Amino acid sequence: MKDLKNFDISFIGLKDGVHQFDYNISKEFFDFFNYEEFYNSNVNVSLSFLKKPTLFELNFEFSGSLEVACDITNELFQQPIATNIFLIVKFGDEFNNENDELLIIPHSDFKLNIAQYIYEAIVLEVPIKRVHPGVEDGTLKSEILDKLNEFKIKDLNKEENHLEVDSNNIDPRWNKLKSILIEKNKSNGTS
Repeated sequence: MKDLKNFDISFIGLKDGVHQFDYNISKEFFDFFNYEEFYNSNVNVSLSFLKKPTLFELNFEFSGSLEVACDITNELFQQPIATNIFLIVKFGDEFNNENDELLIIPHSDFKLNIAQYIYEAIVLEVPIKRVHPGVEDGTLKSEILDKLNEFKIKDLNKEENHLEVDSNNIDPRWNKLKSILIEKNKSNGTS
């Protein structure tokens, strides 16, 4: 994909009403944006484009999956994608995309490129922390996961019991210091 002309919608020749556009988003699409977080992509985008005399309503529906690396084990897995976005396009004196749901384009424009909206919707749908499903359900076998489990705290109750035993073996000099602190607080009225 050398450019994003496939994502241009020339609305001058379209009649008023609903028009349907379908796109399949592959890895090359993200390469154009220099986004290297995805190893593979198979996302289908269905765009319902409603043309009215003074505005357009765009309803994007996304479904598919992306191949991403797990943040814990670095194993590749398929991250499902399912989302939709709604965009209203109006005409104005100058281009303005400050609002997420409203795009204003100049009266002189005759086409609209939707690639940036597709890109942003997909990237924002992926969770910040990507965890392989096998890590969550315990079915993934990985050297990295085995190594991480070696460093995991085995049992918190044992740690708490260990701390209680240590508190019983406190040096008696510390107890004397604690009593001084308690007496000081009583004399100040803070205890």
